[in-house]
Amino acid sequence: MIKPVIIIAGEPNSISSEIIFKSWKNRKKFNNKPILVIGSFKLLNSQNKKLNFNINLKKVDRKLINKNIYKNSLLVYDVDYNQKKPFEKITIKSNEYIFRCFEIALNLIKNKKIIGFINCPIAKETLFKKKDQGVTEYLAKKANIKNQEVMLIYNKNLSVSPITTHIQIKKVAKKITKRKILNKILTINNFYKKVLKKKPFIGVLGLNPHSFSSSKKSEEKVTIIPAIKEAKKRKISVFGPISPDSAFVSYKDSKINVLVGMYHDQVLSPFKSLFKYNAINITLGLPYIRISPDHGVGQNIMGKKIANPQSLIESIKFFNQIK
Repeated sequence: MIKPVIIIAGEPNSISSEIIFKSWKNRKKFNNKPILVIGSFKLLNSQNKKLNFNINLKKVDRKLINKNIYKNSLLVYDVDYNQKKPFEKITIKSNEYIFRCFEIALNLIKNKKIIGFINCPIAKETLFKKKDQGVTEYLAKKANIKNQEVMLIYNKNLSVSPITTHIQIKKVAKKITKRKILNKILTINNFYKKVLKKKPFIGVLGLNPHSFSSSKKSEEKVTIIPAIKEAKKRKISVFGPISPDSAFVSYKDSKINVLVGMYHDQVLSPFKSLFKYNAINITLGLPYIRISPDHGVGQNIMGKKIANPQSLIESIKFFNQIK
């Protein structure tokens, strides 16, 4: 039986449906497995017509997931949701619907129907109502691995991972520990070797400018360097601390393929400047594969048919290479 690539439709009032439809139109590039969207059939059909994609959507249930019915239709596992217009403003109205979509995907994993899923963007501030939480943290809590998850923004040439994710800058230094850095390095190393079948060379950034502070209790001296030394003892190829202001200039010369930073924007801002939409967000440490496009809901361009689907296409391609 062929296990499909599952795409959770994400925030209904966003660019999600557009990038799903555009990816489906480009399916000859990656169509090794069937694609099944978990979302509202009624709403997706309405958005399909509004955006004038003319895609044949087919409603399926759990029993039909692995049937050979996908070649000319985009499959939809219907989740009930009603709104009057194809696109509206983002509100908490969609929260229950989005959580139901995630629960369906997690149940399919539990029943071994699928190996993981892709979720399209959600508005985390509206969905979670917590300043420091995103889908990464939500799924880690559901899987009982809270604080063990790793956010990896992946490109075949270079990936990045922040030690801390959705927290305020003023909290970063207190949240960085030797154990946390070491665990994340171990998780990344394990993922590269077992899933990607390649050896990572990991560069670790410092926290302070130029990875230097005159203080004897600097984060580099007390936390980061001891974590790197411990990782080296475990035969992991790791280097650092690297000056944050030059890491993205010199990574090729050093043959580094993963950069680990101390906070979210320290690594994601330069990474996105280099690779734009040619990247995907993978949550490591979960008992399944979870990927999302590396961008937001794009409400300012919603319904305009100008959204770039490359990150979702790269997400689907990644799933196709996993056995």
